[in-house]
Amino acid sequence: MTRRTPAIRVEVATDDVRSTSRPDTLAVEEPLEIRVGGTAVTVTMRTPGDDFDLALGNLLTEGVLRRGDDVAQLMHCLDEDETGSPTYNVVDVTLAPGVVPDLGRSARSGYQTSACGVCGKTSIDAITATSPYAVAGDPLRLSPAVVAGLPDAMRAHQKVFDKTGGLHAAAIFGPDGEALVVREDVGRHNAVDKVVGWAAREGLLPLAGHVLVVSGRASFELVQKAVMAGLPALVAVSAPSSLAVELAVESGLTLVGFARPPRLTVYAGAHRLGL
Repeated sequence: MTRRTPAIRVEVATDDVRSTSRPDTLAVEEPLEIRVGGTAVTVTMRTPGDDFDLALGNLLTEGVLRRGDDVAQLMHCLDEDETGSPTYNVVDVTLAPGVVPDLGRSARSGYQTSACGVCGKTSIDAITATSPYAVAGDPLRLSPAVVAGLPDAMRAHQKVFDKTGGLHAAAIFGPDGEALVVREDVGRHNAVDKVVGWAAREGLLPLAGHVLVVSGRASFELVQKAVMAGLPALVAVSAPSSLAVELAVESGLTLVGFARPPRLTVYAGAHRLGL
């Protein structure tokens, strides 16, 4: 498997132009091609690791598949680099008998960067994929104090970030603040797909009564992914976008930004926090 944290030597300079040479650890960014029945669906730039969860989560949160048990098997294809070594950069998904994927919902026009999940959407219809789960009626109730502390609780599990400083994270928490799963990746949307894919493989979808926590900002796509997984709440370290707030209001999702003890900002669904 490809290494996640290669080391290189760097020069660290100060404002008086003095420099010191030292080793530095980098987060790996490599392409992952997701195929369904041998047909390429998309390519995403990701941090290697948890590739099966990433592939399954991507297909579910983008509406290509509806349920975790739509998949019969996931496997790495034995693609090779220029030296003849396997790259493990292609995952092929075999569907269960009778399952027909909605390839028209394929999220992007063939290629996804780690920086932007929405870029390259082929149509508005592909963005607004209909969720199989309704989150508006979820009776989840949350303590503001618990919610404000969730990003710090997630941060405590970010082991690769500690080495590189270059990864985003996503996590699924219970209402009591207990983490079910935490995943890291160079892309926020990939990290979310990894935790959703994990939940699907564990038979936990829909994730009613749970909270999705993400590093950085909350984009439209991350709200979409939360709704597609049946998550009634999304908490972000930074701000949401205008479209993220609009979708949260429309779908009945609780959206929280700037969650840093002792404060948080609620953009939608404040009733779940008793506000």
